[in-house]
Amino acid sequence: MTSQKPGASALGLQRVLGLGSYRSAWAMLHKLRRAMVRPGREQLAGELEVDETTVGASERGKLGRGTFAGKAIVAIAVEALPRGTCGRVRLARIPSCSERVLTNFVLDVAAPGSVVYTDRWQGYSGLGAAGFHHHPTSIAASGDPAHVAMPRVHRVSALLKRWLLGTHQGAVRPEHLDYYLDEFTFRFNRRRSRHRGLVFYRLLEQAMQVDHIPISHLVGGKKG
Repeated sequence: MTSQKPGASALGLQRVLGLGSYRSAWAMLHKLRRAMVRPGREQLAGELEVDETTVGASERGKLGRGTFAGKAIVAIAVEALPRGTCGRVRLARIPSCSERVLTNFVLDVAAPGSVVYTDRWQGYSGLGAAGFHHHPTSIAASGDPAHVAMPRVHRVSALLKRWLLGTHQGAVRPEHLDYYLDEFTFRFNRRRSRHRGLVFYRLLEQAMQVDHIPISHLVGGKKG
């Protein structure tokens, strides 16, 4: 999970370790995923790009947020570094794209006073009042496609979907998606580490700080 760029699937881990049960491999990976978010981690800061995407098959004939119905919605925030480079990321499964939900997401992941770039979706209209320097961009009026106007957040979205489809064959259930997002974030934010052994050590260190979770409590995913 720390040394390979695409991580590991439960089926792949079962084969490598020679486990007789897929359930054992699945539970082992999910216990490690629960250790991938460090309590009290720093918020993103500086300039950020924020957008939402969905996980699941798209419905034909629909565009934009009209395709969100019936699929898991994922909010993404990325630190915008110079020359189109991505800094740290934060991802979260959200119930809707309402103003309250999106404002609370940004409040949770971004430091007060951060500069936040979004599209002109009305759900972001409360960011200014929440203490952020909000810069909405009309994608239609700009003449550029969304991935050009906001390249970093769309790059992260594409990488997330490619990973879920490639490593996990798109078989991630919505109730467990939160922890897959934590795994993606853990590895993405450490992608430039030259010492993979230290990443391995960090995960073990954090795993020692979380409570034991029986398999029966893993099955339902996060509540709320």
